Amino acid sequence: MSEIPSYKTSFLQACLSANVLTFGTYTLKSGRKSPYFFNAGSFHTSTLLSAISTAYANTIISFLASNPSIPKPDVIFGPAYKGIPLACTTLLELHRLSPETWSSVSYSFNRKEAKNHGEGGGIVGSSLNGKNVLVIDDVITAGTAMRETIDLVGKEGGNVVGFVVAVDRAEKMPGPREKEEGVDDGEPRMSAMGQIRSEYGLQTTSIVTLDDLIAVLREKGDEGDIERLEEYRRKYRASD
Repeated sequence: MSEIPSYKTSFLQACLSANVLTFGTYTLKSGRKSPYFFNAGSFHTSTLLSAISTAYANTIISFLASNPSIPKPDVIFGPAYKGIPLACTTLLELHRLSPETWSSVSYSFNRKEAKNHGEGGGIVGSSLNGKNVLVIDDVITAGTAMRETIDLVGKEGGNVVGFVVAVDRAEKMPGPREKEEGVDDGEPRMSAMGQIRSEYGLQTTSIVTLDDLIAVLREKGDEGDIERLEEYRRKYRASD
């Protein structure tokens, strides 16, 4: 396995030290029992906001450099609610790293309920009309929020050019029996990120994946946590 970039390890270490990333038994929206949980809502101090915005900014720079066919975004869009501070702080960090590249780029986010007074509308920040939009969010589970964001940006006249999330769980979507009975049928399936790529032809990326987390924990993590994560990965690894 190639060496993990320093911004990834720094991000994971910040998550672990602040208990943003925790281990135990957690029930996901799908009903699946997970041995780890990532809570982006815990990034509420200046130190943690700096850590996550630095990681997002470096991820975006690497993502665009590796995919030259993706047009430079005009807008960094953060879906309400957790995506809002992520979009704002990441754009600031991008400008700090490369002001000549990012000085003309804007941020934007949506209101959960459209405002019918003042400036009105459902979008705060830059208009999305005619703009190339890079979406930034915390995690993806079933992909429902991603689809809603793609539809929202499209209705506003924008063009989504990619998605960036903090953690890609890289696990397959639940099958019918798992949804109804909590039983995995063992059949291969794509991840939610993989489905978005396939359905919409969009490129996606993440700061880290489950593989990155396991690699960092091997350096100085709890053996029990590592074993549970590896077992979970073997059982639910996505086909994409």
